[in-house]
Amino acid sequence: ENPVIFNPDDFFVERFRHEHQQHFTDLVLSNITRLIDLPGDEFAQLTGESEPKVPTSSGFFRSLNFLRRKEKGVIFGAPLTEEGIAQIYQLIEYLSKNLHVEGLFRVPGHSLRQAALREMLNSGTEIDLEMGDFHPNDAATLLKAYLGELPEPLLTHRHYHAHLKIGELTRFNEKGDKTNVPDKERQIEAFQLLFMLLPPANRSLLKLLLDLLYHTARNQQTNKMSAINLAKMFAPHIIWPKNVMASHLQGNMEKLSNGVAFLIRHSQKLFKAPAYIQEHARFFYTGSQTLQSRDDMSLSSGIRAGSEAPSSMSPGPAETCSSSETQSYTECALRELYQQVSNMPESAKKKKLIRQFEKQPELTPTPLTKKHWRSRSFSGIVKRKVFGSHVSTEKENDTLESSSLPQ
Repeated sequence: ENPVIFNPDDFFVERFRHEHQQHFTDLVLSNITRLIDLPGDEFAQLTGESEPKVPTSSGFFRSLNFLRRKEKGVIFGAPLTEEGIAQIYQLIEYLSKNLHVEGLFRVPGHSLRQAALREMLNSGTEIDLEMGDFHPNDAATLLKAYLGELPEPLLTHRHYHAHLKIGELTRFNEKGDKTNVPDKERQIEAFQLLFMLLPPANRSLLKLLLDLLYHTARNQQTNKMSAINLAKMFAPHIIWPKNVMASHLQGNMEKLSNGVAFLIRHSQKLFKAPAYIQEHARFFYTGSQTLQSRDDMSLSSGIRAGSEAPSSMSPGPAETCSSSETQSYTECALRELYQQVSNMPESAKKKKLIRQFEKQPELTPTPLTKKHWRSRSFSGIVKRKVFGSHVSTEKENDTLESSSLPQ
């Protein structure tokens, strides 16, 4: 029986993603670019408008023959599919019951047993790994091999530059100057958004893998495998570009390993849609706002809970849109949106968004008096690809990750 791949997203987010894929993608992309600075060519790579440019031994990305080599019933070396995940899940499930093994994922398995297990997985066989014919190290080595033989890294070539940029997100001090302190909340938010752009099969397997590695790291007192140790084992298999040697990563090897360690430590938060994405998807279908608490309203306005807005910041919806009237709330949010677009650095994207505002009477920043404007509120904005509100993720009180899992 194939495993049920856990789908972590809110119902409305999933529905929005499937029924309005382009609008959903535009909404996510607009928020990613609010968090990280992606030059035009890197943004085009993220969206798929241009071929990914990543380091390789020859200095440029080469198409792989793996894509044309898929054989029926073969999963190793074949493109990622849900069927392949169902086979590999047998390894993941078995390993999750053997987290105590010292050196798990570091100590190699037995070559002959691995060859036999690989053949069974390739043939689609359902394997009873509990019988004792195989050792956890055999399964761990094969899981890494499977990931390493994928035609494209699990985290994809398209997202390579975005991962590096997210790793560079740091906090600002009281004077507004950048510090060297990582901004974990913004990094988590950025990864939540980025993972929503992954192909469904990649997202499913990544969720299963990071869950496994998270619980492996939680057992490091017995298995001696911390998050960073695991990251060093897996970064070459899930994020390093294909056909690349360590010497060609131009000093990014440590950044990539640290990034994967971050994914492991915070894996329990990364597959949730940011609260504002959930709100917008829900509003798209129901037309109702569900923001109730002060924390939620602060979240919507982009002000972190427990902090005051800088004096130079324009009031957000939470401050000016306290009315229970949906129309009033929406108008305020729209004005804030226009202001944010106006404050963006000069770029082709900004000009395009401004033109879209100017083309639509209901999207201008002036007071809106159209009788039926409310019916064209956030859903209309999303449809016109201009919604990218300035908000932050909720700061979750998840002591499991912050205290029990080693940093």
